[in-house]
Amino acid sequence: MQFSIGVEYALHCLTYFVDTPSGTTIGVKEFATFQGVSETYLSKIFTKLKKAGIVRSMPGVKGGYELAKQPSKINFWEVIAAIEGTQPFFQCAEIRQKCILLEGKETDPKNCAPCTINVVMLEAEELMRDHLKSKTIAWLNETILSKQKGQHEEGVNWFREALNRR
Repeated sequence: MQFSIGVEYALHCLTYFVDTPSGTTIGVKEFATFQGVSETYLSKIFTKLKKAGIVRSMPGVKGGYELAKQPSKINFWEVIAAIEGTQPFFQCAEIRQKCILLEGKETDPKNCAPCTINVVMLEAEELMRDHLKSKTIAWLNETILSKQKGQHEEGVNWFREALNRR
């Protein structure tokens, strides 16, 4: 299991909205320039974030995106689900049913115990999902500020200047 780099780009981009004045939008072009990635790639990410209700778009010359809800209401799992989808990480193929000991025998799925491997994997996934739900964009922004204040402030200033040039 591995999350795509799109999740990382999404989380980084979302943190810059936290320090943006209310009513101010940031365009994909600014994010792409800042992150050093193609506009087309980030557009696909923002389309997914919009569809999930995490951001909303504003049309026009000074249009772009803004958060659709408070940063404290957007958690990591919500962002991951928007980018990656919600399929379980582990897909039990019930390979135990192909065991030589069952060859030629009729098995009634109703009388069969749940696959223990599947149960453990689903429990682990649930624990991870709960942890990711406990971390929000507001938490991420506060953590970044406490550890990399200067660099984060430089980024915020870069966006302010970029938006003023529009």
